[in-house]
Amino acid sequence: QVQLVESGGDLVQPGGSLRLSCAASGSISRINRMGWYRQAPGKEREFVAVITFSGTTNYADSVKGRFTISRDIAANTMYLQMNSLKPEDTAVYYCSAETYRVYWGRGTQVTVSS
Repeated sequence: QVQLVESGGDLVQPGGSLRLSCAASGSISRINRMGWYRQAPGKEREFVAVITFSGTTNYADSVKGRFTISRDIAANTMYLQMNSLKPEDTAVYYCSAETYRVYWGRGTQVTVSS
């Protein structure tokens, strides 16, 4: 079992920045990769970014150049640095972790609005 807790969501103005955190606990050694997904009102959950066990990263086209995924292995924490935020980035952001199955956190709300 893996437990995930997101934090860092907030209300921010367009062009602003936020850093989301995802704290992992439990069977951490079994995690192959971790990622961020988001779900806007009335839309399906979509992929944002992923980081593998070896440190390889991948991003959705909509966030490339603006968002950066990273991790602190010693702290069992993954991050999503979000810069140049746009109103269309407004969503609940979820952390995921993959072992033989996918685990999800409960999400953190990001609202980009003036």
